[in-house]
Amino acid sequence: MADFKSIALLLTILLPAGAGTLLVFMPRGQTMAIKSLAALAGALTLALTIVIFAMYDYGEGGYQFVNAWRWLDDPMNIDFSLGIDGISAPMVLLTGIVMFAGVLVSWNVAPRSKDFFVLFMFLVAGVFGVFVVRDLFFLFFFYELAVLPMFPLIGIWGSSTDFGNFLRTKEYGAMKLTLYLVAGSVLVWIGIIALYVAASDFLGDGATAQAGFSLELLETLGQEGAFSRNFQLLFFPFFMVGFGVLAGLWPFHTWSPDGHVAAPTAVSMVHAGVLMKLGAYGIIRVGMTLLPEGAEAWMPVLIGLGTVNVIYGAISALSQKDLKYVVGYSSVSHMGLVLMGIATLHPLGLGGAVLQMFSHGIMTALFFAVVGIIYEKTHTRDITVLGGLSKRMGLTVTFFAVAGLTSLGLPGLSGFVAEVLIFMGAFQEYWYLAVLGVVGAAITAVYILRLLARAFFGPMDPRWEHLSDGGRIEMGAAAMLVFILIFVGVWPLPLMDVINSGVAELLSRFPGV
Repeated sequence: MADFKSIALLLTILLPAGAGTLLVFMPRGQTMAIKSLAALAGALTLALTIVIFAMYDYGEGGYQFVNAWRWLDDPMNIDFSLGIDGISAPMVLLTGIVMFAGVLVSWNVAPRSKDFFVLFMFLVAGVFGVFVVRDLFFLFFFYELAVLPMFPLIGIWGSSTDFGNFLRTKEYGAMKLTLYLVAGSVLVWIGIIALYVAASDFLGDGATAQAGFSLELLETLGQEGAFSRNFQLLFFPFFMVGFGVLAGLWPFHTWSPDGHVAAPTAVSMVHAGVLMKLGAYGIIRVGMTLLPEGAEAWMPVLIGLGTVNVIYGAISALSQKDLKYVVGYSSVSHMGLVLMGIATLHPLGLGGAVLQMFSHGIMTALFFAVVGIIYEKTHTRDITVLGGLSKRMGLTVTFFAVAGLTSLGLPGLSGFVAEVLIFMGAFQEYWYLAVLGVVGAAITAVYILRLLARAFFGPMDPRWEHLSDGGRIEMGAAAMLVFILIFVGVWPLPLMDVINSGVAELLSRFPGV
């Protein structure tokens, strides 16, 4: 068992990366073998993440499954160090779930299915890397690995949107997404270099070899005074904004809806379901862990911007006619709830934020999976021409309704638990912004219920008489996501026990909270 724990996290990276490497050498004509290998890698990775999450001892807390290998010696001292805590463990599980569902939904992807799955596997390997590494150098490396494959995945397999005079090509969506995220990465890299230099200066001349990018080392040096208050006030915004761009932080969010809409179904699922969580996770893992004084000072700004996210995203979703744009702006709104919860620096709010990251990841993956099925059948996402689909696609519409009801916070589904915790934490710290957050949740109910009525119920256009539900593989993936939303909504304790252990340890760095 000890041997398994020492390599388990490494396997979460190696399984998708290894599958991607094997796919490179497979002949293009062996389509079924290519898809089968991708599905096998997804299934094994999902099983591995379930085992890792189940084996995490929340009573002990702290980093577990720890292992490290020296990658570069003096003077950089870079270690390939792995470990997960109560915050990263649910994110690892989330990634495994969305990865497997994404592979199943992409079963019929064409053309160039081999190239698609190669890029998809390396994208997921990058996501796993961010969640499991404990060295800032490799965190940034995997962060970039998770971002850059998005450009070809959207540019080649994506779709363009044209409603009248409104045209957004897939190339536009891919380029906009990449430019925004790379710009955010520049800020993150500046902050990482600043941490390394400050740590080296603190150790003094002749001690540079003792410095490094280890999160554990930098945290220890920070507690010893390596990062002054002025330093933290100056550089925390680099992480808040740099990672915040990927989290859809207003006003740097505009890449997200366009990227969602242009991306193919599986990429939209990973993009909204997991990739945006890297941004929120980065703020927690790097900014708040290493620069607590700076974080405490800047949290009023973060919760203010997060509240704008909630209101702006909900109102924008209310005015959209494209199913994917509704879900895209809904993601901006729900990530605002995550940012609000983080910024409360309250156990309830922060715990709710991490649970919301998990819940939103599953919910939005389900949204995009179902929208992909609808688009495959109808060849349109225009809400104004979709009507009465429930008469021919009853199970598909049911799945979409479950995702929508999770989005608006219906009791019994995972979104309700997460939102209640966030609002309870926010009301105790910033009650006036919490009120606005609740208003945003009410607007969410309006656009979700209106969308269900306009697109799926009422009179059916004769052109949809021939429709039927999606294939067994796609519907099976959607059913798995529905089950998880209901399971977490009915019994959130297993997740919250793990999350609370990580939240308690993080907040212990904020003595004034």
